Amino acid sequence: MPDLLLELFSEEIPARMQAKAAEDLKSLVTNGLVEAGLTYASAASFATPRRLCLVVDGLSANSPTTTEERKGPRVDAPEAAIEGFLRGAGVSRDALETREDKKGEIYVARITHQGRDAADIISELVPSVIRNFPWPKSMRWGAGSLRWVRPLHSILCLLTDEAGAGVVPFEVDDIVAGDKTRGHRFMAPDAFAVSSFEDYEAKLKRAHVILRANERADAIWHEASQMAFAAGLELVEDRGLLAEVAGLVEWPVVLMGEIGADFLNLPPEVLQTSMKEHQKFFSVKNPKTGRIERFVTVANRITADEGATILAGNQKVLSARLSDAKFFWENDLRVAKSDITQWTQSLENVTFQAKLGSQAARIERIAELAAELAPIVGADADQARQAAKIAKADLSSEMVYEFPELQGLMGRYYAAEAGCAPEIAAVAQEHYQPLGPSDDVPNAPLSVAVALADKIDTLTGFWAIDEKPTGSKDPYALRRAALGVIRLILDNGVRLNLSVPFVSRGAGFGSDAPEAAAADLLSFFHDRLKVHLRDEGIRHDVIDACLSMAGNDDLALVVARARAVQAVLSTDDGENLIQGYRRANNILTQAEAKDGVEYRFGADMKFAETEEERALFAALAAARDAANPALASEDFATAMAALAALRGPIDAFFEKVQVNADSEIVRRNRLNLLHEIVETCGKVADLSRIEG
Repeated sequence: MPDLLLELFSEEIPARMQAKAAEDLKSLVTNGLVEAGLTYASAASFATPRRLCLVVDGLSANSPTTTEERKGPRVDAPEAAIEGFLRGAGVSRDALETREDKKGEIYVARITHQGRDAADIISELVPSVIRNFPWPKSMRWGAGSLRWVRPLHSILCLLTDEAGAGVVPFEVDDIVAGDKTRGHRFMAPDAFAVSSFEDYEAKLKRAHVILRANERADAIWHEASQMAFAAGLELVEDRGLLAEVAGLVEWPVVLMGEIGADFLNLPPEVLQTSMKEHQKFFSVKNPKTGRIERFVTVANRITADEGATILAGNQKVLSARLSDAKFFWENDLRVAKSDITQWTQSLENVTFQAKLGSQAARIERIAELAAELAPIVGADADQARQAAKIAKADLSSEMVYEFPELQGLMGRYYAAEAGCAPEIAAVAQEHYQPLGPSDDVPNAPLSVAVALADKIDTLTGFWAIDEKPTGSKDPYALRRAALGVIRLILDNGVRLNLSVPFVSRGAGFGSDAPEAAAADLLSFFHDRLKVHLRDEGIRHDVIDACLSMAGNDDLALVVARARAVQAVLSTDDGENLIQGYRRANNILTQAEAKDGVEYRFGADMKFAETEEERALFAALAAARDAANPALASEDFATAMAALAALRGPIDAFFEKVQVNADSEIVRRNRLNLLHEIVETCGKVADLSRIEG
C-alpha cells in the first residue's frame, strides 16, 4: 500500500498559526481521501517556519468500484420526466430496469462508479485544499490568483510503495508539484530530491532543519536549562513562549546573554514581561534571590563567532527596551510615594462602560460593597474600603499602560511603596483572582472581600443594563466572573446570601425591577455552579434537588447539601430510599388527584393494623429526631444518614401493606403516612428531582 508525502514550502509562517495549519492540512486531506473512497492506516502533520508537511501511511492504491441504484419516475410518466431522469442518471433508456413500487411500476437506473487510482484522486484533491485553505489571514503575490499565508514557493507530493516513489502530477498557479525541497534558508539553501518520508526527514536534518516542533522545543529547553545551570542560575519556565520560539526557528541555536547592571533592580516580572513581549527572550533567575539576571535567546543559525554578534545586537536592543521600563518604574514610584490616590482620581476620566460610568465611580461602588461583605468573610470593613480604593490605582500608571498584563501585580508594588500594610497591598494583585478555572483562589479575608465585591459589581451592573452572555458570546467575561465568585465562596467557606447584594446593587444601578434581575442573575449562577461541580462528580439532578430548597442563594449551603445527598445516593440504601420515596410520592399524588384532598392531616398509629406500619411509624419518628437537630446545625451528612435508615422500614411497608385498604379510615391514615414519608425524606433535598 502506498504512502503519501506532501510538503508546502513557503516564506515564514507566523508561529501562532503553525500548529493549527498543520492540523487543518491533515484533516482536509484525509477527509477528502476518505470521501473519495480511499482508506489509510495513519496520518501525521508537521510544521516549521517555512513548511507544512503531511505524511499518510498505508493508503489504498485505488478507490473501489461501486454501484448506485437510483429510483426514477413511473413507467407511464410524461416523456419529459423520463428524459430528465435519464440525463440526471447519465444512462440510456435501454439501461433502465423496471420494478414494482408503492407508486406502481417505476424505472430504476443502476449507475456504476468506476474506482480511481489514488494518484488521480490526490492530484484533484490537493490543489483544492491549497486554494481553499482556512488561513486566518492570507495574501496574494505576483500575477497569480492563489492566496496563501506567505508566498508559496514549491510543492512536494510523492506516492511511495515497494516499487519506488512517484510524483503526483498537478500544479497550482504555475507551481508544479515535484520531489524536491530545500533545507535551511542560510545554511543549506539548495534544493534536493527525496524518495520517502524517512528520507525526507533525514535529509532535512542534514540540511539543518528539525521537522518536528516538539523536538525543536525539547532541544531549546534542554540546552537553555543546561546553560543556566552551568552559570548557577535557573531558567524561568514559560511553555507558551517555548512553543512560540520553536515556531520561529528551523535549527535552534541557544545563546545566553547578560542584562545590564542598571536594570537588575527592576521587579523580576517587569524584566520577564518586557523581554518576552518585545524580544521573545527567556528569563534566567538567581534561585537564591529570585532576581532576573540573564536572558536566553534562540538564533536560527550557527555563526562563525558562536553567536557573539547576535548577542551583542540583542543586548543593545534589550538595553533600549529596559531603559523604557526603568523610566516607567521610576516615574510611577515617585507618584506612588507622594500620593497614590491621584491615580484613582484620574480614573474619573476613564470610562468603564458607557452605561455604567467611569472606573472611579466603579471603584467607589466596589469599596462600599467590600465594606459590607468584610464582616461576612472575617475582614475589617474600614480596611476593606481602603484596600478597594487603591486596588485599581495602577491602571493609571505608566507601567501598566505599557504592559496591561501586569495590572494588579504592579499595584501591589506601588501600594507597598506608598506605605500600605502588606495585606492591603496584596489586595491590588489578588482581587482579580481567580482569572480562570485553574487559577489560584485568594484566601486572605481582605482579598476575598474585595474580589467578591469587584465581581459582583461587574455582574449586577451588566445585568441591570441587560448586557448578558448569549450563546458563545461573552464579551465582558461574565461567565468567568460568576465562576470566580463561586470559587471564592466555596474555597473559603463563605456564607453569603447572594440575593441581598444582587438586589441592592441592581437598585443602585437604577434597575426598574431589581428583584427580577437578581433572580435571573441567581439562575445564571446556578447554571455556572452545575458546570463547576460536574468536574467534582456531583450529578446535575442532585444539584437541582438541592437548589429547590430554601436558601438556594447561599452556594456554600447548596454544595454542602449536594455532597451529602450524592454520598448517600452512591450507596444501596440511598438508591433504594429514592425508589421508596418515589413510590410513596406517586401513590400519594394519584390518590390526592382522585380524592380532591391533600393528605396533610398527620397519620395516627392507633389506626395501624400491621407490624410493618407500626415499625414505619417508629422509624419515621426516629429519623425526624435524628435529622432535625442535624439540619438545624447544617450537618447534612448526619441528616442523610438518618434518612437512609428508613430504607428497610419503607421497603417492608410496601411489601406487606396495601395502601388502598377496604376501610376508608385505614386508607386515609396510610395516605397520611405516605405524606410523612415524602415530607421526612425531603428535608435535605427535593428528592422528586432525582432521576433514575
